[in-house]
Amino acid sequence: MISPNSVSRILVMMALSPTVSAQEWRFYGGDPGGTRSSPVKQINRQNVKNLKRAWTYHMGELDRRGNEMDRHHIVPFESTPIVIDGVLYFSTPSNRVIALDAETGQEIWRFDPQGGRAGPRQFFQHRGVAYWQSKAGGESRILYGTFDARLIALDAKTGKPCREFGKDGWVDLRAGIADAYPRAEYSVTSPPAIYQDLVITGAAVPEYPSKGPSGEVRAFDVRSGKLVWTFHTIPRPGEPGHESWEGDAWKERTGVNVWSIMSVDLEHGLAFLPIGSASYDFYGGDRKGRDLFGNCLVALDAATGKLVWYYQMVHHDIWDYDMPAQPVLITVRRDGGDITAIAQLTKMGFVFILDRLTGKPLFPVEERPVPKSDVPGEAAWPTQPFPLKPPPLVRQSLSEGDISTITPESDRYCAQLFHSLESHGMYTPYGRKMTLVMPGTLGGANWSGASFDSASGFLFVNANDLAAVGAMEPQAAEAPVRYRRGSKEGEYARFWDEHQWPCQKPPWGTLSAVDVNTGEIVWKVPLGVVDELKETTGTPNLGGTIVTDSGVVFIGATIDSRFRAFDAKTGEQLWVTNLEARAHATPMTYMGKKTGKQFVVIAAGGGGYFRGKVSDTLAAFTLPDK
Repeated sequence: MISPNSVSRILVMMALSPTVSAQEWRFYGGDPGGTRSSPVKQINRQNVKNLKRAWTYHMGELDRRGNEMDRHHIVPFESTPIVIDGVLYFSTPSNRVIALDAETGQEIWRFDPQGGRAGPRQFFQHRGVAYWQSKAGGESRILYGTFDARLIALDAKTGKPCREFGKDGWVDLRAGIADAYPRAEYSVTSPPAIYQDLVITGAAVPEYPSKGPSGEVRAFDVRSGKLVWTFHTIPRPGEPGHESWEGDAWKERTGVNVWSIMSVDLEHGLAFLPIGSASYDFYGGDRKGRDLFGNCLVALDAATGKLVWYYQMVHHDIWDYDMPAQPVLITVRRDGGDITAIAQLTKMGFVFILDRLTGKPLFPVEERPVPKSDVPGEAAWPTQPFPLKPPPLVRQSLSEGDISTITPESDRYCAQLFHSLESHGMYTPYGRKMTLVMPGTLGGANWSGASFDSASGFLFVNANDLAAVGAMEPQAAEAPVRYRRGSKEGEYARFWDEHQWPCQKPPWGTLSAVDVNTGEIVWKVPLGVVDELKETTGTPNLGGTIVTDSGVVFIGATIDSRFRAFDAKTGEQLWVTNLEARAHATPMTYMGKKTGKQFVVIAAGGGGYFRGKVSDTLAAFTLPDK
């Protein structure tokens, strides 16, 4: 008889071995552990300069996006496709799922869930779908969540709903969690995780006000849609971590959710949850304490949902420093042996590298005193964890000497703005006066995360040097919270000039290689250009990297609407091409079954937090025929 552990190892080999996955990209993150690496080597450092457009697909949503959404703001096309058995599957910003021939870009089927698009603007984005196949291989499903909180199962071959899953192919995720709240307050924007015959999902919930639907994580039977387990991201009385909440602050608390992408360790049966901050993001006077499991990386028994370990990376978050990125399953080589490890990227620019089985840091972490809050009722936590290695990927404080001199106009504007702001270094809370916070909510690494090359031990991370500004403004007595962040530019104002050029000296966006074995940054280069400027400044960026065994790192992400390839060893740019719009998405790669050619695909949709032209383009690149 084969033991459960043996079955798990077989599944790992099926999911990760080159014989199965070299031709494909079966998971959002390339594999269940989010390494976003591929063993495909046809495109290499020598020939990548010859890449040409292979096909272009337009999903036909520009009219819909213009009518139903703000075309110039939050309508990013963030999807990363998956490829299985020659078919490419992806989700669109309005929750459609489309299947294409992976080598020609010809449409095979499309599914429209109908309805459910009346949500808040920040939820009009979708990052992808998940694939499940029965052990016998005869049944396969595409699973994903929607704006209107449905978990949908589709037949991978036909795109038709699997009627035996829940009610006619879908499960109502609001049931038992969000029934008492407006429909717009509970959505799904990221692909679920798959573990054996379970589909595991989190959700996007409000960041304001503080009361709302729970952010708990649930697992459902992939065939029937029946609920199998629930993990309370805010512990209930008697559960570990409940003592971190003062009084009844945990009740009806929203936030503390998994809006990003989870990872799974099939061999050890673990699911890893990057958990967001408690709401309201910037004021914690009504939630005094450490607020577990907010801002934690949590490891669960994937079969049961039982807590295995947790590590909190921000205590009592009042900066919106939630865990934004998919955790990356890595191996750290030390003292002649290998350590099973995990890396968590953060908005603060820190990279936390932990033992995957215990949650213990593999490099020293210091608890350091941080600035106090001057907001009445706030109780900022007195210390925060600072990992000593790797070094921060971005600047964490600014001085007068850091102010941009990129143009005389920018220098004057930014210097005046800087001198009007309060700041006391890393973890300065937003105060009663206008405050500079570095990094801001779009600083450091975001949902774009990292890719990992196991041969070199390099982790490839794109990051933003972006600060934020704001003040905590008193609210009316009947308001949901006593204080709310604000400024004349709105709640989420950035530290940039009238061109939206950051107010500190470049680089403004970077690509780095981090050696996880030594904890050192091996190389760092500016990522992106501002065409109006002569200097290579780097730009704000959203969207991640992938890496191939041939030593090539691919990334879009930048606001200059370009797609690039870099040398994984040195950081040298090897290739660049223009796209129809900004590629705020992560690319993927695969080998064509019929042509035997390697393809690299990326979504170019523009829009998003950095605004800009929108498009509905999925672009595929390959080497020209000889």
